[in-house]
Amino acid sequence: MNILEQIYEINFNKTHCNERKITITDPYTILRGPPKSGKSYLIYDYLSSYKETEYLYIDFSEYKNDLVQIKKNLENFLKIHTIKVLVLENFNFDMILPRGIESIIITTNRFDKLDMFKTIYVEGLDFEEFLLFDTKHQSSSNSFNSFLKYGNFPEIIEYGEHKKSHRNYEISQLYCEDSIQLQILFIFIKNAGEKKSIFQLFSSLKKEIKISKDRFYKTAELFEKNKVLFFCQKYEQSKAVKKIFAHNHALLDIVSYKKNFNNLFKNMTFLELNKRYEKIYYLDNIDFFLPDENEIVLAIPFFNNLISATIISKILPNIELYAVKKVIIVTVNTLESIFIGELEAQIVPFRNWAVSL
Repeated sequence: MNILEQIYEINFNKTHCNERKITITDPYTILRGPPKSGKSYLIYDYLSSYKETEYLYIDFSEYKNDLVQIKKNLENFLKIHTIKVLVLENFNFDMILPRGIESIIITTNRFDKLDMFKTIYVEGLDFEEFLLFDTKHQSSSNSFNSFLKYGNFPEIIEYGEHKKSHRNYEISQLYCEDSIQLQILFIFIKNAGEKKSIFQLFSSLKKEIKISKDRFYKTAELFEKNKVLFFCQKYEQSKAVKKIFAHNHALLDIVSYKKNFNNLFKNMTFLELNKRYEKIYYLDNIDFFLPDENEIVLAIPFFNNLISATIISKILPNIELYAVKKVIIVTVNTLESIFIGELEAQIVPFRNWAVSL
């Protein structure tokens, strides 16, 4: 039996898939995004509408899948078995795609462009999706605590409490080809929520390891393209230092013993906004500005009356300057409202705010 016959025996129709806000709707689709963000489960869900004899699923990250044999026999195999869907996981575009297939689904970290293919970026769960996945907790409050502590990877929900953090660390290693790339990733994660230039971080890491500026910058660019890192610009000042955010807020706690809960909370808030808004910026004293919505969002985990006056004085000038119509202050538990000038600002817990976006 050749390798394709063995691969053909794989059946995903019985794999349980929780509902996501994104689905594969185009027969020719490329899925990109960080490892373990849920790309494969979208494919399993897509395949569930086909008979097990109608698809062929090949994962090129499997060592036992002999590429030479696959290249040699694939086109003939597809014709013999009348395959409707061909899935190519972890594809590196080192072979010509067969023609005459009803549907081809690809996952890849490369950025080759293919005519007729729709690209979907698959990121971690937002909080609303997390609630659907999290069947262990009986309240949104408990789910929020788990989401806050362990992050947005779908599979983490199924791990025991004592294994979750270590599994987050293991997954972070999957983004990197070697220890140098991992060091680069970790220095960005350590500074998530901060305004730091790439050059600043390069200079800092260069004191610890031997690394070229060219490699550091290219790796940062790769992480940004794959949506492992995000760089938030200052509004109308594209050359200003950008704010750094990681694709999973829980990773901030695996890279350092020094805890910065404020930055973790800001990162978590950014990820919710990033799922829903195309244009997100920051301003002086403003965490996030949504110009198309004329809205300001502040991430202040523990809001109290003592800091209220300070916040009002700092953000009032920007409210007037940019004709802001809405101010949201996202917190851990506080629910109330305050007036900033004539504008009523809503103060809401994250778990309420995230599901109302």
